[in-house]
Amino acid sequence: MIYTVTMNPALDYVLRLDALAPGQTNRAVQTDIQYGGKGINVSNVLKNLGVPSVALGFRAGFTGEELARGLEQMGLKSDLIPLPAGRTRINVKLKAGSAETEINAPGPVIPPDALSALLEKLDRLGPGDYLVLAGSLPASLPQDTYGKILARLAGRGVACVVDATGESLLSALPYRPFLIKPNRKELEELCGREAGSDELLESCARELQDRGARNVLVSLSGDGSMLLDETGAVHRLYAPKGQVVNSVGAGDSMTAGFLAGWLARRDYHDAHRLGAAAGAATAFSLGLASRADIEQVLAQIEAMERSYP
Repeated sequence: MIYTVTMNPALDYVLRLDALAPGQTNRAVQTDIQYGGKGINVSNVLKNLGVPSVALGFRAGFTGEELARGLEQMGLKSDLIPLPAGRTRINVKLKAGSAETEINAPGPVIPPDALSALLEKLDRLGPGDYLVLAGSLPASLPQDTYGKILARLAGRGVACVVDATGESLLSALPYRPFLIKPNRKELEELCGREAGSDELLESCARELQDRGARNVLVSLSGDGSMLLDETGAVHRLYAPKGQVVNSVGAGDSMTAGFLAGWLARRDYHDAHRLGAAAGAATAFSLGLASRADIEQVLAQIEAMERSYP
């Protein structure tokens, strides 16, 4: 079973405008509420691909109740721990033409007993299970929390995926996560240098492998993606053609597609290809990509591969 953890989930209030005029009254032409958080996004796209998962994390206040209700309505299985105070955050996403502006709120305080309750749930995981730790940590949790979770699960046969930045990710590397998924900017920050070419990207990815990551999947937006797998092989895919209308959830969709592809065939090239298709399909959609969207982009990627000299 795949379990996703979102420490700081949110209700994303998406407002679409023809144009944004700062300092003036603006009127949205379309609004939507999305039940968000990186781990929840992964679970959502996995569901679209026919792969079951359980979304773990925390909920607080009336917004937390709405989050749990929304996930159930979407057909996602969740087990969110209620917090005694505060409320699940509401993030505002402004989409005006091709520009996107995000205003992310702080999350509720996670007290030690609530974190202990989550750890007890994770203690039930065993061989064959996958754990996805994705997204930022609330200020109330230490930045090495992901590393402590992987240390707790070490030696139990759980394949861990970590999609985080900075110390949150670095603390997990010594425990050999199955997959990490930085974007170019995050990779450069982790390595302390620019990676403007494929050779430099590969060098940085190998450095993270040397520090413990088994597989490094780098998302490159319009430049496609690169996978350095645990055998040392490098897989490079270029971006399929399409109109980018949304960046929210594209990286999470790539993670979900990779896991779905890996579980289907246990082949890293196939996993990378489905991950790239899922990420691009979400970028071409107003929300998270459907299975039909992903399959359409996957067919384009396969056609591109066949056309390579």
